[in-house]
Amino acid sequence: MNKYNYRAIDNQGRAVRGSISAANEKDLAQQLSERGMELIEAKSMETKKKKAAFKAKIKTRDMVQLFVHLEQLQKAGVPLMDGLSDIRDTTESAKLRDIMTEVYRDVSEGNSLSEAMSNHPSVFTNIFISLIGAGEETGNLSNSFTQLIHHLKWTDAMDSKVKQATKYPKILGVVMFGVVTLMMAYVVPQVLGFLESMDQELGMITTSLIATSDFFVANGLYVGIGIVVFIASIKIGRAVSTGFRYQTDKLALNMPVMGILIRKISLSRFAQTFGVLFSSGLEILRCLESAQKTAGNLVMQEALERVREQVKEGNPISTALNNSGEFPSLVVRMVKIGEESGNLTGVLEQVAEFYDKDVNEAVDSMIQMIEPMMTVILGGIMLWIAAAVFGPIYNSFSNMGI
Repeated sequence: MNKYNYRAIDNQGRAVRGSISAANEKDLAQQLSERGMELIEAKSMETKKKKAAFKAKIKTRDMVQLFVHLEQLQKAGVPLMDGLSDIRDTTESAKLRDIMTEVYRDVSEGNSLSEAMSNHPSVFTNIFISLIGAGEETGNLSNSFTQLIHHLKWTDAMDSKVKQATKYPKILGVVMFGVVTLMMAYVVPQVLGFLESMDQELGMITTSLIATSDFFVANGLYVGIGIVVFIASIKIGRAVSTGFRYQTDKLALNMPVMGILIRKISLSRFAQTFGVLFSSGLEILRCLESAQKTAGNLVMQEALERVREQVKEGNPISTALNNSGEFPSLVVRMVKIGEESGNLTGVLEQVAEFYDKDVNEAVDSMIQMIEPMMTVILGGIMLWIAAAVFGPIYNSFSNMGI
């Protein structure tokens, strides 16, 4: 099938644009007609454009609404095809609407819902496919939709915590760098010009400030460019090299404050995802495989791969987790209790809840620590500037008094 960019008019006379897959323009026109739209113009997209279009992100809110709608329709006894048709026509997101058009078409042609959604991996990730597939096998899709809603809300909350943990230090770092650059490149040189005109011997504090200011004036632009290039190089390196990404992830885990936070976030994601999948009745190796991909950090993912291999060989999960060397004894003990009691799902929920609270506390503690630290650094720089400027002036007045 080809991907088409289309322009159409809906039944209210409004112009609509989007992109969906169709066998040809006739098939495209028929699909749009089923949605109450009349095709005006269609252009075939090349493969490269198709891939780029499917990388566009859909808001978590829209995904939650999608599965809430599906859950309610399933509980009300509405046939799946009617439910998909309704969602296709009413969803607010144009991107999601086009995707659901293709999902509806694939299901109507005989594919299962999980198979139809698996054709859109950038939107419906492995956990979506696994949970919906489990619901299809057990005949309880409504429960799968409920678990997905819970998972999406949890994921959104966790992503907000991660953004909060990384955004605040970045903003403060940029502000501090900007203030220091402004002071050293523009304010300090004007003041120091006056001190140098006084024709007196300057102390080490003042000369060091002059040297620093001269460096910023001469090389400030290059320093800024160098920082941008360095950050871009790391991002590119992580994107193109698995080895480089592994080393940077390993370095991140060993950082004093952020490393602990990253590990807690990975553990929380693993426990929550594994618990949701396990409670749906999925086979344990499939649960581990899907949960492994949500850990985020490559070192943790590799550890979970070792866990999966050991479980595959017949070892208990708690033993495999302990042998990996990446999981705290608390997690290992709780999982072991869950295995022995037959309540592994409940234990994993407790682990996820524990680390959710721990992540919240860690983020708040980090922010509370960063703010005074940045204040102390800026205060120290201002004190240095004040001592370097007012010291010679004070000495000059003292010499005049003599």
